[in-house]
Amino acid sequence: MPKQKTHKGLAKRVRVSANGKIKRKRAFGGHLMSGKSGKRLRSLRRTAGMSKTMARKTREALAL
Repeated sequence: MPKQKTHKGLAKRVRVSANGKIKRKRAFGGHLMSGKSGKRLRSLRRTAGMSKTMARKTREALAL
Protein backbone atom coordinates (compact mmCIF):
# COMPACT_ATOMS: atom_id res chain seq x y z
CA MET A 1 0.00 0.00 0.00
CA PRO A 2 1.47 3.41 -0.94
CA LYS A 3 2.16 6.09 1.64
CA GLN A 4 -0.33 8.90 2.16
CA LYS A 5 0.72 12.22 0.64
CA THR A 6 0.87 15.44 2.65
CA HIS A 7 -1.80 18.00 1.74
CA LYS A 8 0.59 20.81 0.72
CA GLY A 9 -2.04 23.58 0.81
CA LEU A 10 -2.83 22.75 4.43
CA ALA A 11 0.83 22.31 5.36
CA LYS A 12 1.46 25.94 4.38
CA ARG A 13 -1.34 27.18 6.65
CA VAL A 14 -0.75 25.31 9.91
CA ARG A 15 2.18 24.54 12.20
CA VAL A 16 2.58 21.66 14.62
CA SER A 17 3.89 22.71 18.04
CA ALA A 18 6.48 20.77 20.04
CA ASN A 19 3.68 19.23 22.12
CA GLY A 20 1.86 18.09 18.97
CA LYS A 21 -0.85 20.76 19.03
CA ILE A 22 -1.84 22.30 15.71
CA LYS A 23 -1.65 26.10 15.45
CA ARG A 24 -3.43 28.15 12.78
CA LYS A 25 -3.89 31.79 11.84
CA ARG A 26 -7.24 33.41 12.60
CA ALA A 27 -9.65 34.32 9.81
CA PHE A 28 -10.77 37.88 8.88
CA GLY A 29 -7.32 39.42 9.34
CA GLY A 30 -6.33 39.92 5.73
CA HIS A 31 -7.79 43.28 4.72
CA LEU A 32 -10.41 45.98 5.56
CA MET A 33 -8.72 46.72 8.88
CA SER A 34 -10.03 50.27 9.33
CA GLY A 35 -13.52 49.01 10.17
CA LYS A 36 -12.29 46.70 12.92
CA SER A 37 -11.51 47.74 16.47
CA GLY A 38 -7.99 47.68 17.84
CA LYS A 39 -8.94 45.02 20.35
CA ARG A 40 -10.23 42.82 17.55
CA LEU A 41 -7.10 43.38 15.43
CA ARG A 42 -4.80 42.46 18.32
CA SER A 43 -6.70 39.22 18.86
CA LEU A 44 -6.53 38.43 15.12
CA ARG A 45 -2.73 38.64 15.24
CA ARG A 46 -2.54 35.77 17.71
CA THR A 47 -2.45 32.19 16.53
CA ALA A 48 -5.36 29.94 17.40
CA GLY A 49 -5.66 26.30 18.32
CA MET A 50 -8.02 23.74 16.83
CA SER A 51 -10.83 21.61 18.14
CA LYS A 52 -9.97 17.97 18.72
CA THR A 53 -12.10 16.90 15.76
CA MET A 54 -10.50 19.34 13.32
CA ALA A 55 -7.03 18.56 14.68
CA ARG A 56 -7.54 14.86 14.00
CA LYS A 57 -8.67 15.51 10.41
CA THR A 58 -5.74 17.90 9.93
CA ARG A 59 -3.25 15.29 11.16
CA GLU A 60 -4.62 12.80 8.65
CA ALA A 61 -4.29 15.34 5.83
CA LEU A 62 -0.73 16.17 6.90
CA ALA A 63 0.06 12.43 6.98
CA LEU A 64 1.33 12.61 10.59
